Order: sequence, then structure tokens, then C-alpha cells
Amino acid sequence: MRSLQKDLELPPVYAGVGGSLMEQQGLHSLFPLSDVAVMGLTAIVSRLPTVIKRVYQTVDAALSFAPDIVVIIDSPEFTHPIAKRIRRKLPDVPIIDYVSPSVWAWRSGRAKKMTSYVDHVLALLPFEPEVHKQLGGPACTYVGHPLIEKNEFIQQCKPDNLQSKLSIAKDAIKLVVLPGSRPNEVKRLMVPFGEAIELLRVKHQKLEVLIPVMPSVEKLIKDLSANWSLTPHLLHGESDKFAAFNLANAALAASGTVTLELGLTKVPMVVAYMMGKPEYSLRRMVSVQSIVLANLVLGENVFPEFLQENCTPDKLVAALDELLHETPALAKQQKGLGLVEKKVMLKGTTPSREAAKIVTSYLSK
Repeated sequence: MRSLQKDLELPPVYAGVGGSLMEQQGLHSLFPLSDVAVMGLTAIVSRLPTVIKRVYQTVDAALSFAPDIVVIIDSPEFTHPIAKRIRRKLPDVPIIDYVSPSVWAWRSGRAKKMTSYVDHVLALLPFEPEVHKQLGGPACTYVGHPLIEKNEFIQQCKPDNLQSKLSIAKDAIKLVVLPGSRPNEVKRLMVPFGEAIELLRVKHQKLEVLIPVMPSVEKLIKDLSANWSLTPHLLHGESDKFAAFNLANAALAASGTVTLELGLTKVPMVVAYMMGKPEYSLRRMVSVQSIVLANLVLGENVFPEFLQENCTPDKLVAALDELLHETPALAKQQKGLGLVEKKVMLKGTTPSREAAKIVTSYLSK
């Protein structure tokens, strides 16, 4: 939004749905974003009446606003029904989709269907334009992942300051643990993660565990780690989180965007995930070779992942222990980590500038 304001001759007027950062740039959200911020089949079904109500409310507001352009952002279960209805009522208004649905992982037929109501997809992952081309999807351009723009900030998050603040010995093994940001995934992962940490501590007495926490799951993480034999350091805010990444010897992480953050900060990692029964029943529909974003960017399964019944303490510990010694597994990850940044970086521009440039090109048409 800031980049758009720089590109346009007249200051843009925004309407729609968004979070606090977008509201700081002048958007007055129709309703709290949390009303539709759902993920997972069970959560979607339980919140379906609210989501449907908000879809129609948003469509009505968009038609009244008479927009020059519509930008939908991620959350395809919410944004795509809105885009379809706006296209039927306002067929000449361009619709841009910022963040491609994961058509490369499952339900690939969505790509072709999107051509009827999306004019251009702004991709966050470098392989997505080719995927849309192969699947007959809309025009798609890689604009870069927003994490790229945090690089300068990440470099400023000094590990020495955090180490001193937490009184962590220099020769300690520093393990960053990332059990997720949603209650359900935290509940599923904290038990095997905790048992793995207990086993790892037997091998590495000087083990320190750092857990960046979101306010929404902080109490849950405190409760689930209360019986651990070591007390983890709970970290708040982006600055401490990235300082922990810069300090860490390795990470144990839930699958998600954080694996790309770890890749960009060059932290060796072991990744795990456990789904609910409804989502797991659909696993055969998933065609992607990995659920780790850093692996997908590299096109190779460099970072080990342990899913469902394979997410056991013994397997997690064995994989982590290999990263805490000079092993072929560590060397392979270090080589891969050196390539992640090269794969996602843009030359001479930023993701927000690239995204704004495409949006304004449709406005000029």
C-alpha cells in the first residue's frame, strides 16, 4: 500500500478488509480480519456461517464502492468467492490475486478455473509462474516474498545482545523451537517436541531452548512446557525472534512460512507437522514432494520433515543430533541454506515495489 501511494498521481482511496498494518495505511476494515482468518477443514466448517455472511457483506460493500481495481490477498476460501461475484457484477474491473493458492500442492484444477475471475497472480515463490503456465492458469509474475524486505531488519537483530539478556553460556547448544502460531497445531506438536527435547538433553547437557511466541498461544505453550525438565526461554516480538535465529545452532519447527524465514537466516532445521483427522484424510490429494517451503524453493528435499505418525521423539532427536555435529547431513543443509536466498532474491527492487508496479499497470489500462 505504501508503494502504491508513491506510484499513483492521486492518493488512492482504499476500502475492504485487512489487518492493523493495512489500517495504518488508510484502510478502514469492514470487520475484524479475525472473523475470517480460519485455516484447516474443521475450523472452516465450524466458522462457515460467519465466513459466508462476511463474503456477501464484502461483495455488497465492493459494489457500492465502485472500485477501479480489486486486489485479493491470500485466504482463497474467503477471497475467491468474493472475486467471482465481483467479476460477475463488474466484469471490466481488473482483479489481482496477491499470493497464489497452493495449486502446485493440491487441487491443481483451481489454476485454470481462476482465469475466469483473476487477471493476474502475484506469486511469492519463484517456481509458481511456471506452475500456472503449465496448468493453464492466469498470468502470473514472481514479485518476491515479503520476507526479503526484512533482510536489513534481520541483520540488525544481534544474537550477542539476546544471549547476554537471557544469560546463555557461549558454549551452550541453542535450539529454536517453533511449534506453530495456531492453538490446534501447538497442541499437536508440543508433546512430541517436548519429549524430543528431553531426549536431546541427555545427549547435550548444555541445551538451551528458545521459543518465539505469539500472544494468542503464549499461555498454551507455557502450560504444555510446564513439566519439561528445562525451562524454555519464551521470546516476544520480531526483534528477539530473529536474534534467536541468528544465535541458534539448529531449529525444530512446524511446517509453514517460518521454514522460509529459517532458510533466509541460514538456520539448519528439522521440520514436523501433525494434521487433524479431516485434513489427514485428504492427504492423497496432495501432489507436492515436500511441505517445507525452503525445500520447494530449492527444488530438493534438503531439510528433513516428519509428518503424522513419523513425528516421533526418537526420529526428531536423531535428525536434530546430526545437525549439532560435523556430519554430511549438516553439510548438505549448509549448502542448501546458501542457495535459498539466491533463489528468492530480486535484483534492484523489492517485493512491494514489484507488486505495486503490476497493480498500477492495470490501473493505467
